[in-house]
Amino acid sequence: MGVKGLNSRYINVDGIRTHYFEAGKGPTVVFLHSGEFGGCAELSWEFNLPSFARHFHVVAPDWLGFGLTDKVFDFASGRKRVFSHMRRFLEVMDIKTADFVGNSMGGSNLIRIAADPPPIFPIRSIVASSGGGFAPASDDRAKLLAYDGTTKSMRNLLDGLFYNKKKWVDNPAYIRKRQKYATLPGAWECAAAVRFKRPNIKFKGSQFGGSDSTPYENIDVPVLLVAGKQDGLRLPGYAKELKNKIRGSKALVYDQAAHCPHIEHPARFNKDAIHFLKNIHKKLGVKRV
Repeated sequence: MGVKGLNSRYINVDGIRTHYFEAGKGPTVVFLHSGEFGGCAELSWEFNLPSFARHFHVVAPDWLGFGLTDKVFDFASGRKRVFSHMRRFLEVMDIKTADFVGNSMGGSNLIRIAADPPPIFPIRSIVASSGGGFAPASDDRAKLLAYDGTTKSMRNLLDGLFYNKKKWVDNPAYIRKRQKYATLPGAWECAAAVRFKRPNIKFKGSQFGGSDSTPYENIDVPVLLVAGKQDGLRLPGYAKELKNKIRGSKALVYDQAAHCPHIEHPARFNKDAIHFLKNIHKKLGVKRV
């Protein structure tokens, strides 16, 4: 486990042992990973962090309950506890302002936070890979939700995430790598807990497929949206619709990519995102340390 060229570190955040990767110098860029079973900083960003670290100070933490961070889930506060932990991580790390790059859950969380001012994270700009927008209860979504810890179900999960089946789905080595994180003690329980619903509460269908009420028009930081044309976890054209709702935002759609365009086309994503961030820094007068 690890990303070549990056430091794998731990820090205590209010009693929570929190894992993160760190490397590089310059303006800080924080990477927030996806939330599928086994999701973590390494699996989301292993093909991106080394390139970004040549230009920026990169920090990629594991969310509360994911990766190598302590496996804690708050059934009363839910997402608020997760956000609070990440906010405190940024404070403990003395990150006063940063650009944020998020994948899936990470990107969606960033967009929700930016749309609810004042934001609880010190966001200078956002790059969202498959983040934001309406999340339909699709067949691909069902593949992700059905993960039961077996190798077969991990293959099905990956089938819902990736377009290139030969490279990412029918690849025993990659399945094993994903399985290592997905089967860490407490990992399945934390990822599954967010989907639990009390039997005495009326709830129609799954948590996915519900209306998207995010007030995107409130977002006032620069945003780059990167989407996969064949993403089965979002509706076709969702990135362009978001672009029209978020003032001044940009949207890129990668062909032959599903829910992880930054993994399936890392060279293109790295180039596009780094170019976007450098332009933002130039406009805002952000100096390289």
